[in-house]
Amino acid sequence: MKKDIILAGVGGQGILTIATIIGDAATEAGLHLKQAEVHGMSQRGGDVQSNLRLSTSPVYSDLIRQGAADLIISMEPMEALRYLPYLNGEGWIVSSSHPFKNIPNYPDEAALSGEMSSLPHVATLPIEDVAKEHSLPKSANMVLLGLAARYLDILTPSQLRESIARVFASKGEKVVADNLKAFDLGLNAV
Repeated sequence: MKKDIILAGVGGQGILTIATIIGDAATEAGLHLKQAEVHGMSQRGGDVQSNLRLSTSPVYSDLIRQGAADLIISMEPMEALRYLPYLNGEGWIVSSSHPFKNIPNYPDEAALSGEMSSLPHVATLPIEDVAKEHSLPKSANMVLLGLAARYLDILTPSQLRESIARVFASKGEKVVADNLKAFDLGLNAV
């Protein structure tokens, strides 16, 4: 069994934290893992992308070829669509439904929404709104991870929850509890 995942977003949104949590859970589960990251200009607001390759058998390359990704997890819709050529025909996009407009010529929201809704396998949620409604504004990325958990069939939600607890443990019990709550909000979203 294998799962090739592209994580995409904008610097500062927490995409690399999601990658760390999935990677930690995979390592604890005894899976083989390869990861490659691209940091857009190494600053907040730049494009950030990570390739995660998880498998029960050895993985030899850390990059996902076009048409091979099983899942795109994106903190915003334009970044999800940017990596669409990498998605396989049965692959899923899991994304925030709200754009992060960090450039002056950001595409028309209606056009983005239309393109996303025309795809066969898409799950979106206004993750930032969900996080804010529950007083968790810094945990929108964990809401997204919770939403994506149902498509990460190589890992269970329980394994991801344990990883969240390990990754955030040094920040204290409240931070762990808040991030677990945010994860559960995404996991239980309709």
